[in-house]
Order: sequence, then C-alpha cells, then structure tokens
Amino acid sequence: MLDRWTLPLLKRPWRFLATRMAAAGIKANEVTLAGFAIGLLAVPLLATQHYLLALLVITLNRIADGLDGELARLHSSTDHGAFLDIVLDFIFYAAVVLGFALAAPQHNALAACALLFGFMGTGSSFLAFAIMAEKLHLKSLIYQNKGFHYLDGLAEGTETILFFVAFCLLPEHFSLLAWIFAGICYVTTATRVWSGFLTIKSAASRTDATHQCETENQGRDCH
Repeated sequence: MLDRWTLPLLKRPWRFLATRMAAAGIKANEVTLAGFAIGLLAVPLLATQHYLLALLVITLNRIADGLDGELARLHSSTDHGAFLDIVLDFIFYAAVVLGFALAAPQHNALAACALLFGFMGTGSSFLAFAIMAEKLHLKSLIYQNKGFHYLDGLAEGTETILFFVAFCLLPEHFSLLAWIFAGICYVTTATRVWSGFLTIKSAASRTDATHQCETENQGRDCH
C-alpha cells in the first residue's frame, strides 16, 4: 500500500549510488546475490537473539534490493535478473520469520506459521497475476519500472520492512505483531485474488472479442 509513495522517494538516492557502482563495473545480479547472502545471516542472528545485528543485515539486504533494480535499469534490465530478484526476496522474507520462530519456539512458532501462511497467499497471488498479466499484455500504471506487473495491496514491500524493523526492536512482542501482520496479509490475499480475477477476466474477454472481430473482418484492426 505504501510502496507507491516510498519508492519514488528512494529512487534518487538509489540512482546516485547505482550510477557509481555501475561505473565501478558492478552488475545488478552480483548485488542481488550479495544482498541475499547477507540477508540470510539474519537467521542465525535471530535464532541466537542478536536482534540489533539481525536488523543491520536486514537493512543491508533491503538496500541491496533497491540498488540492484537501479543497476538493472542502468544496464538495461533482463528477465532472468527480475526472476532472480523476486525469488530471492521471497526466500529472504520467509527466512526472517523462520529466525524469529527459532529464537523462541514456544512463544513465536505458531504466530510465525500464521505469518508464513499469509506470505504464501500474498506471494502466490502476486506471482500468479504477474504470469497472466504478461500473457495478456497488461501494464502496471503505478509501478512502470518493475520487471513485471505488480498487483498492489495492503501488504507490500514497505509494510514488510516496517514490521521486520518492529520485530527486531520489540522481539518480546513478535507474536502479537506477527498475528497483526498475518491478518494484513490475509486481507491483501483476498483483495488480490478478487481484483486479479476480475481484471484477468475482463482483459481476456477483450482479447477474445478483438480476435473474433479481426477474424470476421479478415484481419483488420478492431482495437
């Protein structure tokens, strides 16, 4: 929900740093992989309850995530780079929740499972829509610089980062915060499924009507 406002604010500093990294010969995929490796350090740090150090590596991972996108656009983005970026992002998100579950299983495990279930809903609806949007040639009017169509909702990247920060600063309240965030994810999943279904249905109907018109009119443009 907040990404449409936070991403434009961050674009200028990301571009400034990315330009200098590009001049040094650093590639987007290298930053993606390095950021992911750093981010995974959060799991043992959280499991051993080093929450502030975990917050540091989480922050570094998110900085890398912003920089790799800008680097990709400077070098001209690729489909395989966008694929790598989004897959590793989802793995990282799940890894952070796993770290909190390991830190205090008796208190955190159930809430962590509920949040991971929410992540499954938001992630699957997000990616499934992206596949169909590509097939139907749908374009996002909000996130035009992304590698594929983003379906927005209450729980996006900014909200995830804010909750991760809260988890690290208030680890004794992880369970409560995780249940709240899980609820936000459930609402996001429901709205994405419904709006995605209607959008795809409408777009597919227009495509079918155009194809039928062109067939009946011997290939003339019917748009």
